Amino acid sequence: MAEQLLKVRGLKLEGLSGETWTPIVNGVSFDLKKGEVLGLIGESGAGKSTVGLAAMGFTRDGCRISDGEVEFDGIDLVNASAAVKRSLLGKRIAYVAQSAAASFNPAHKLIDQHSEAPVQHGVSSKSESEADGMELYRRLRLPDPDNIGFRFPHQVSGGQLQRAMTAMAMACRPDLIIFDEPTTALDVTTQIEVLASIRDIVEQFDTAAIYITHDLAVVAQMADKIKVLLKGDEVEESDTRTMLSNPQEDYTKSLWAVRSFERPKKPAVNTGATPIVSIKNVTAAYGTVPVLEEVSFDIHEGRTVAVVGESGSGKSTTARCITGLLPPKIGHIEFDGQALPLDYRRRSKDQLRQAQMIYQMADTALNPRKSIGEIIGRPVQFYSGKTGSEKRRRVEELLEQIELDPGQYINRLPSELSGGQKQRIGIARALAADPKFIICDEVTSALDQLVAEGILKLLANLQDTLGLSYMFITHDLATVKAISDEVVVMKDGRVVEQGPKDEMFQPPHHPYTDLLLSSVPEMDPDWLTTLLDQRGVDNIGDAAVNKMA
Repeated sequence: MAEQLLKVRGLKLEGLSGETWTPIVNGVSFDLKKGEVLGLIGESGAGKSTVGLAAMGFTRDGCRISDGEVEFDGIDLVNASAAVKRSLLGKRIAYVAQSAAASFNPAHKLIDQHSEAPVQHGVSSKSESEADGMELYRRLRLPDPDNIGFRFPHQVSGGQLQRAMTAMAMACRPDLIIFDEPTTALDVTTQIEVLASIRDIVEQFDTAAIYITHDLAVVAQMADKIKVLLKGDEVEESDTRTMLSNPQEDYTKSLWAVRSFERPKKPAVNTGATPIVSIKNVTAAYGTVPVLEEVSFDIHEGRTVAVVGESGSGKSTTARCITGLLPPKIGHIEFDGQALPLDYRRRSKDQLRQAQMIYQMADTALNPRKSIGEIIGRPVQFYSGKTGSEKRRRVEELLEQIELDPGQYINRLPSELSGGQKQRIGIARALAADPKFIICDEVTSALDQLVAEGILKLLANLQDTLGLSYMFITHDLATVKAISDEVVVMKDGRVVEQGPKDEMFQPPHHPYTDLLLSSVPEMDPDWLTTLLDQRGVDNIGDAAVNKMA
């Protein structure tokens, strides 16, 4: 029998609202043995991350453990001193956050941040921890593993940064790791590599883990057992196979049934119609490093073009070229038939207004010190010149358009909103410019499936009402099926395939498109193992792990 590592009993937490403590988790209990993985699932606000952090004996500012027990290897974490917790956190208990971009220190290189915990806890020297970091980078399939650690966080892609954070959590070979949505920001091909690596390391080192996610297909590959939460309450818990094949509660069954939304097929684009946006033979580089090569595609009025591909394929770089943030070296971009200046600084205010962006991570895209009214009101004033009561009325109209009550939200700060509400504010800020074209950059990737479906429906309704055109950057092929009209597949800075959605999901495909489609996780606990066997992949980096053990 595996040795019990973590015992949680009757865990209750409260959050401070004004001067009143309000219940947010209502008596959660579970056990975790060494080498065992517990999947925590539920929609946004269910209390998953709060429970995960409390399992470390940690609470966010404005939260407190009001009752219950958290015992780690015989240590009472609820009543433990700060010194005891410091001795455990980072060494025996580690945490992988959802947003690596918001978690890394931008002023320090990746390898320095990786080495901090092993050195401070006396696990290894600086040189030893750096060498270990390079092995973990190699294991997690990061490019140029011997050198990527000497980059700063902004010099790697979001998917690469998330893998670097996973490596950092593993640096001290902890007994327990809390994975808080660790693959949310990753494309499907990278996700497979990271999931396989995490699972392999958990098995190799007999590490226990709590895997927090909203992706049921992902948790099916990782967890031995699953606990479902709803608004701080336990719904049900069972082993993974039983939970997937025979969920007992109606709420759990509703989670299994999400992503039913799909837009009706639109008529074909009229021959000869002028696209809203036309990208023609665009080649671009960061300094001397080429990142795009002869990229061409069109986006027509009222249509959604999904741009898909793995991390580093050039999706977001194409968006930067369209917005003028990265002027192409070759090629040109047209808006409604007229050539756009390639550098945004040479564009008129009206040209800037017409193309807006909604960003992936609302947490880092919204100014935390400004109220919602100020965040939305700034582009209203900049583009329309409205001030005072006229500006406020327009802000209220925009909040109503994104289905948030102006009276409740206009004076709140971003920290007082859920992830889905923050993303709606990002949508309202884009709409404040009254654009014809919006770039949606992974806008649902950080959201649970129920909230993501609500965002997709909102975007679809806005498109129908306002006649908007979307470029939808995503790695989630379920989202592509739900909302797109056309699909562009990118790899290594090139367009490898493009066409209407219905054609793109029917064979024959370009080999890379086949790879993407086959990499979408399924609700089958054996799917990842079967896929790795089919691709001839053994446990990733066994030699490296054995060397470090």
